[in-house]
Amino acid sequence: MENTELKEVVKSKYSEIVIAADKSKGCGCGCASDNPDLTNFSENYKSLDGYVSDADLGLGCGLPTRHAGIKEGDVVVDLGSGAGNDVFVARSLVGENGTVVGIDFTDAMLSKANRNLSKLNYKNIYFKLGDIENLPLKDNFADVVISNCVLNLVPDKQKAFAEIYRTLKPGGHFCVSDIVTAGELPKKIRDAAALYAGCVSGALKQEEYLGIIEQTGFRNVEVKESRQSPLPDDLLKDYLSDEEIKEYRKSGTGLYSITVVGYKK
Repeated sequence: MENTELKEVVKSKYSEIVIAADKSKGCGCGCASDNPDLTNFSENYKSLDGYVSDADLGLGCGLPTRHAGIKEGDVVVDLGSGAGNDVFVARSLVGENGTVVGIDFTDAMLSKANRNLSKLNYKNIYFKLGDIENLPLKDNFADVVISNCVLNLVPDKQKAFAEIYRTLKPGGHFCVSDIVTAGELPKKIRDAAALYAGCVSGALKQEEYLGIIEQTGFRNVEVKESRQSPLPDDLLKDYLSDEEIKEYRKSGTGLYSITVVGYKK
């Protein structure tokens, strides 16, 4: 599929999730798992300061704020901010004197995030419509950029990391959680648009993912956390035969959730 088509698939899928969450009056961490095309890699946010339950749609694959080194007064940007889950957690770290900007390209997500924001008395959070490959932010804007299981969905990851580099202040850094592979996913999985939107078929090999980051110019790139996220047979059966599933299991290929940091020179 062309990049523009992939983006439309993602927009449509994540708009559906927001609509479903609103109909159920908040789904906690189950929205993604209720959709058979979305594999849920999320971690539990409930113990984190700043947690807002209505902003948690269960769509992440890590806790990037845990390793982001966010300080009071920082300017933080969250890419693919969704309903605001990581934004509200980041705001608890930057305090009254910092700023948190959430960027998302799905109108329904932005609407949900702003409804969540309207219930709070925060004056230093902003949600903006924007494409990660062309961020609506000036150069050298942010101290820290975070993202949670979103860059995997960007067709041009090199351009995405170049935009992160551009918008970070000199000496600033990013911390992102994302899905990568060890080995090669079967072609039928990689070709499934629905699994692309579910953070699966668009996953790069870990070494390729980290290579893009380093080629962009980031230094001190480090994987802070890594955990395997196996695909269940029930999901694989939608795309592979029983024999193909056996071959996939024997191949050693796996999906991993990693949390990575890197610093701008």
